[in-house]
Amino acid sequence: MITELPDHPDATDPEPFAGPDHPMRKLTRSIALGEPWTPDDAHRVAAIFDGLAPEWTERQVDPVKAAVVDDALDRGAPPLDGRWLELGSGTGAGTRLLHGRVAEQVSVDLSAGMLAHAPDGLAPKVRADSSQLPFPADSFDAVLMINMILFPGEVDRVLRPGGTVVWVNTRADQTPIHLPPVDVERALPGEWSGVTARAGTGLWAVLRRA
Repeated sequence: MITELPDHPDATDPEPFAGPDHPMRKLTRSIALGEPWTPDDAHRVAAIFDGLAPEWTERQVDPVKAAVVDDALDRGAPPLDGRWLELGSGTGAGTRLLHGRVAEQVSVDLSAGMLAHAPDGLAPKVRADSSQLPFPADSFDAVLMINMILFPGEVDRVLRPGGTVVWVNTRADQTPIHLPPVDVERALPGEWSGVTARAGTGLWAVLRRA
């Protein structure tokens, strides 16, 4: 069960951007529902984000993106003293926001271009396909995903018992890689509970194993 919290005072509706027919929206939903992630998918998505990396680097940490992540860390109350894994870390917006707030963090992205533009020295950077993560089971206390495709089985595998998922869409339902929090909860194996809210132009959910 997910409890909806009041909107953050700065919450605003996002501009129209990516509707339900957006190709990345379709891919996100199909993978969360258990459709196979193919080498073709991985190659295509990596190429898209390799091309976007220079533009994203120029933006650094977008204040609107920061607002929704900060609200998730504050009102969602995930375990900041634990070991965190960020999937789809991109050029490091989330890495910068976690740095100094969590005890330990590891950043993972499929795109070599994104990782090349991410900051050094804040967290180990690992190039990996999140459908097959190079970590043992029960390795992390929390997994952060900002505008990231959900691979439910791998997230479940690398999380420790009692682990936490932090799910963020920075443009709410206009984010190309979007799932409503209730669908994230349903996709993850086992029983989960948590809270969700809107902040900035986005939405977030913090889910814990029930």
